Amino acid sequence: MTLIALDDICFAYPGQAPVLNGANLRLEAGQRLSLTGPNGAGKSTLLRITLGLQRPSSGAVTVFGKPRQAEADFHEVRRHIGLVFQDPDDQLFCPTVAEDIAFGPLNLGKTRDEALAIVDRVLGDLNLMHLKERTTHKLSGGEKRLITLATVLAMEPQALLLDEPTNALDTKNEARLLEILQSLPQAILLVSHSPAFRDALAPDRLELRDGKLVAV
Repeated sequence: MTLIALDDICFAYPGQAPVLNGANLRLEAGQRLSLTGPNGAGKSTLLRITLGLQRPSSGAVTVFGKPRQAEADFHEVRRHIGLVFQDPDDQLFCPTVAEDIAFGPLNLGKTRDEALAIVDRVLGDLNLMHLKERTTHKLSGGEKRLITLATVLAMEPQALLLDEPTNALDTKNEARLLEILQSLPQAILLVSHSPAFRDALAPDRLELRDGKLVAV
């Protein structure tokens, strides 16, 4: 089953040359795929286009078999595809870890008790229960990264989009993150500057060259 299909995607920031110029991508259920290319090639832009956070100037976005164009089309997409941002501080905004993780499930209509049960389950699965009552902004960079992943997993997504997930991680936390991600069933679309991390998690690779995706 094809979860994400991007066809002939073109995109340019105002006043700049096109970043994407006919990019095509398929992500199948359970697949792990890396996007590579130099800084500024458009990798993060592609992730954002997949979720409707940016709109292509032309081309088609199809997710879960349905074309996605209007803002309303992407509401379902964002419920079922989780994006882990480059900077955890862009994603964590509640006073405590438990509140941050419960935020998504509560927005999906879960009761408070149901949301708290999800918090406990996700933190237990990730062996992070000791962080449950911590103040979010006082976490270390590595802890923030892992809690950001927990907030996304609480939504029970079908796929994960990971934008430089090892940024600011020490060796120990990078190994822990890799162990967690390798154990997950979700399809993964990975942007990472670390060849070792890419090879271990998502060895299938597409490279952005001149605005197009090329198998390498």
